[in-house]
Amino acid sequence: MPNTDLTPAALTEPVTTSLGHRRQAWTITGLLVVFMMVNFADKSVLGLAADPIRHDLGLSATGFGVANSAFFLLFSLCGAMGGLLADRVRPRWLLLGMALLWSIAQVPMALGGGLVALVVSRIMLGAAEGPAFPVAQHSALAWFPDSRRNLPGALLSVGIALGVVLAAPGLTWVIQHHGWRSSFAAVAVAGVLWAAAWTVFGKDRTPQTGAHSASDASGSSDEECSHAPSYRRILATRTWIGASIGYFCTYWMIALSLVWVPSYLHDGLGYSTTTAAGLVAGIWAISAIALLGQAGVTAWLLRRGVSSRWARGRVGGISLLVSALGCGALSQAARGPVTVLLLLVGFGLCGTMSTIAVTTVAELVPAHRRGGALGLMNAVVTTGGLIAPALTGYLVDTQGRAGYQHAVLLAAVLLVLGGTASVTLIDPARDARHLAQ
Repeated sequence: MPNTDLTPAALTEPVTTSLGHRRQAWTITGLLVVFMMVNFADKSVLGLAADPIRHDLGLSATGFGVANSAFFLLFSLCGAMGGLLADRVRPRWLLLGMALLWSIAQVPMALGGGLVALVVSRIMLGAAEGPAFPVAQHSALAWFPDSRRNLPGALLSVGIALGVVLAAPGLTWVIQHHGWRSSFAAVAVAGVLWAAAWTVFGKDRTPQTGAHSASDASGSSDEECSHAPSYRRILATRTWIGASIGYFCTYWMIALSLVWVPSYLHDGLGYSTTTAAGLVAGIWAISAIALLGQAGVTAWLLRRGVSSRWARGRVGGISLLVSALGCGALSQAARGPVTVLLLLVGFGLCGTMSTIAVTTVAELVPAHRRGGALGLMNAVVTTGGLIAPALTGYLVDTQGRAGYQHAVLLAAVLLVLGGTASVTLIDPARDARHLAQ
C-alpha cells in the first residue's frame, strides 16, 4: 500500500463545500499568503540595503548586480524540480523544508560574512526559494474548484506584494538603526516562526473516504495517469508559451523592483532613503490592489460565460501593455509627481500576470501534471531574475544615471512583447481540447 505521506493529495476529486472544508481551505490559504510574504521579504533585503552593502563590501554596481543574480543561479532549476516533486511528494513537507532552509541561508550574513558568504548564501537561498510559488499555488488551488481559484491564487500573489510593503519600511528602519546585517537576522526569525505555525496548522488536501483503492493515495487512477498528456505536449501549447512569456516579463519587473528600484529612486532620481522605501512600498501596494481587482474582474467575466481567452489572457495582456506605456514614459521623465504616478503604473500593474499565468495553466493541465507544469513555467520565467539585475548593474556602471533610464526603457519593450504574447496566444479551452485528443 502506498505511503500517503509521500504521495500527492487527491487533486482530481470533486472539492467538497462543507463548512469544515472551507474553513480549512482558507486557513491553508492564509498561511501560504504569509509564506509568500516571508519569501519576498527575504528577496528584498539586498535591494533595501544596497548602498551600505556596496560600501562595506566594496562592490561596484556590476558586482552588486552579479551578487543578486547569483540568487537565481539555481532558482530556476530547483523551481522546476520542486514543481515536479510536488506531483509525487506531499506539498506540506516541501513547504516546511523550504522555509527552514531560507532561515539557515540568512545566517552567514547576519553573523558577519563577506562577499563570498554573500554569493554562496544567495545561491542557497535561491535554490530553496525556487519552488516556493509553484508549490504554494499547487497546494492552495487543490482546495478549490476552478471557478473559485482566482481569489486564492490572487491572494498568494498579494502575499508577495504585502511582503515587500511591510519589509520596505520595516527593514529600512532596522538597517538604519541596527545595521544592515540585522535585517538578515530579522527575516531568518520570520522564516522560523512561519515554519513553527505550518508544523501545527499546515495540511494537504487528503482523499475522500471511500475512494477506490486505485486512486486512494494519488487522487487519480492508473488509467487516468497513463492517458495524461506528456509535459512535452503541455509545454508546446500556445497557451503555456503565451502565459510563460507574459510571466517572464512580469518577473523581470519583479527583479528590478527588488534589486534596483530603491537605488534608482535614491541615486537616479534623488529621493531620500526613507522616501525611496515608501515609494517601493507604494509600488507593491498598487500591485496588491491590481491583483485583487484582476481576480474580481476575471471571476465576474467567467461567471458571465466569457472564455478564459478573454477573462485571463487578454486581461493579463492589457495590464502588461498599460505597464509598458508607464515605463516608456517613466524612462524619459524627471523627478516629480508625474514620475511617481508613472512609477506606480509601470511597476505596479504588471504583477497581475503572475496570478493569471498560474490559474491559466491550472485550467489547462490535468491535476496530476499541474505541479510539474507550474514548476517548469516558473523555471523559465525566473531566468528574468538571473538576467535583469546583472544587466542593469552593467548599464549603471557604464552609463551612470542614464543606465537607470535605459534599464526602464528596456523593461517597457519587454512588457510590450509579453502583453502581445498574452493577448494573442493564450486560449486554455482550445489547447485543452488538443491535449485531450
